[in-house]
Amino acid sequence: MTASNDIFKAIADPSRREILRLLRQGEMSAGELAQHFDMTKPTMSHHFSILSDADLIIRRREGQTIWYALNTTVLQDVVAWALDISRGKT
Repeated sequence: MTASNDIFKAIADPSRREILRLLRQGEMSAGELAQHFDMTKPTMSHHFSILSDADLIIRRREGQTIWYALNTTVLQDVVAWALDISRGKT
């Protein structure tokens, strides 16, 4: 699977888009993010993995806590690509 396919797969899901939206406010722990959803920890972990595999989020461990943040470099590339497509550029 190519990187662009990973990104499209990641943003296709409404829950993952909501995670990205929440992370626009800044870094959040897995627990803080999970409070916004009615799903199991394994399901949340699956969403985090897909977003991480697509390089849309960065994770770091601090003791027992996992912190997530947007990978703004990749997001900027995706936005630039989408704008190019919408303008008819290749």
